[in-house]
Amino acid sequence: MLSKRLIFSIAVILSKQLLHAQSFTVQQAVEFAIQHDVTTQNAAIDREIANKKVNELIGIGLPQINIEADLQKFLKIPTTFVPVEFFGGPPGTYMPIQFGQNYAANAGVSVSQLLFDGSYLVGVQASRIYADLARKGYEQTKIETAQKVIKAYYSALVNEEHYELLKANTERLKKLKEDTKALYVNGFVEKMDMDRVEVAYNNVLTSRDRTQRLILLSKALLKFQMGMEPSAEILLADSLQSARLDEQLIDESAIPLKTRIEYSILETTLKLHQLELKKNRFEYLPSLAAYGTFRYDASRNDFTIFDNSYRWFPTSLIGLKLTLPVFDGLQKRSRIQQSKLNINKIENSFAELSRGIELENMKAQTELLNSLSALQVQKENRSLAAGVARAARIKYEQGVGSNLEVISAETDLREAETNYFAALYQALIAQTDYKKAKGTLLNNY
Repeated sequence: MLSKRLIFSIAVILSKQLLHAQSFTVQQAVEFAIQHDVTTQNAAIDREIANKKVNELIGIGLPQINIEADLQKFLKIPTTFVPVEFFGGPPGTYMPIQFGQNYAANAGVSVSQLLFDGSYLVGVQASRIYADLARKGYEQTKIETAQKVIKAYYSALVNEEHYELLKANTERLKKLKEDTKALYVNGFVEKMDMDRVEVAYNNVLTSRDRTQRLILLSKALLKFQMGMEPSAEILLADSLQSARLDEQLIDESAIPLKTRIEYSILETTLKLHQLELKKNRFEYLPSLAAYGTFRYDASRNDFTIFDNSYRWFPTSLIGLKLTLPVFDGLQKRSRIQQSKLNINKIENSFAELSRGIELENMKAQTELLNSLSALQVQKENRSLAAGVARAARIKYEQGVGSNLEVISAETDLREAETNYFAALYQALIAQTDYKKAKGTLLNNY
C-alpha cells in the first residue's frame, strides 16, 4: 500500500501539471497548429518571399542610381606607338611613347531608367501570379494541417472516453471478484468460479492500462501535429457528445470545383505558364533605356589625389540605348515551344484532377455513410450489451444467477464498447475526409 505522504506527493505533482496544462477545443487546436506547425509556418514564409519577389521585379523598372569611385596606381604606364614621320622621321616607323601619370582617380554618379521592355512588363504580371500561387499553396497547407490535427484530436478524445468506461468496468469486476472470493472462502462457490472472475478482471485491467498508454501516444501525436513541445501538457476541452455526426452533412450534388484549392492552384499555374509564353514572345521586341553619367577625373605623378590644390576635371553625358534582337541561335523559339508544351500539360491535368476530385468525393461519401451506419449498429449493440450486463448483475446479487453469466455479460459489454468506440472514431475520420473532399473543411473549423 502507498503511504499517505507518497499519495499526497503524487497528487501535488499531478495538480501542478494540470495547472500548467493548456486546454484546447478541436477548433482551437487547428488554429494553434496553423500558427505553430513548421510546415504551415514555412508555407507562410514562402508566401512572404513571393510578395517580396514582386517588389524586387518591380524595382528593375525604377531608376537605378549608382555612386562610383575608382583609384588606380600604374606600376607601368601604358605605352603607345606613334608614327615617327609626325616628327620628321622616315615613314612606316613607330616610336614607343608612354602617355599618362602614375596615379589616376575618378568619382561620379550614374543613372539609368528602363523606358520599354515587353518581357519586363509581362514578368511583373507573372510575379504577381506567382505570389497568388504561393498564397494558395499556404491555404492548401492549412487544410492539410487541419485534417491531420482533427484526426489526431479525435483519436485522443476517443481513447480518453474509452479509458473512462474501462475504469468503470474495472471497478465493477473488482467488486465482483471480492464478492466471489468471500463466497469461496465461505464455501458457497467453487474455486473455478473465483478463477473465472480473476481472469475477467485481469483482462479488463490489461485493456484499461493499454488504453491509458494509447492516450499518451495519441496526445503525443496531437502535440506533434499542432507544433507543440513534447513536454507540454494538453487537455481536450471537447467531448464526444459535442462531436457533430449527421447524415444531413452529405450533399449528393456535384462538387463546385472552385471550392477545391487544388483546382484553384492548377488554374493559377496555367495562368503562370501562359504569361511565360507571352514573356518569351515579347523578347522579340526591342528594349529602350535612358542613362546618364556625371563624374570627375584626376591624374597625378605623385600621390596627391586628395590634395585640394590640384584640379579634378568634370565629365558628363546622357544617352539612349536601343536593343533590337536579331538572331540568338533560335533560343527564344525553343523557349516558346517549351512554354506551349507546358500549357498543354496543365490543360491535360484539368480533366484528370476533375475526375480525381469526383472519385475522392464519391469515396468519402460512401465511407461516411457506411461509418454512420456501422456506428448506429454498434451503438445499439452497446446499449443491448449494457442491459444484459445490468440484468446479469441484478440476478447474481439476488442469488438467482451465476457469476459465469455476469462475466460473460461483462465480456460482451467490453467488446461492444470497444467496437462502438472504433466505429465512432471511423465515423469522425470519415466525416473529416468528406469535408476535405467537399472543400469545406476550414469552413467548419
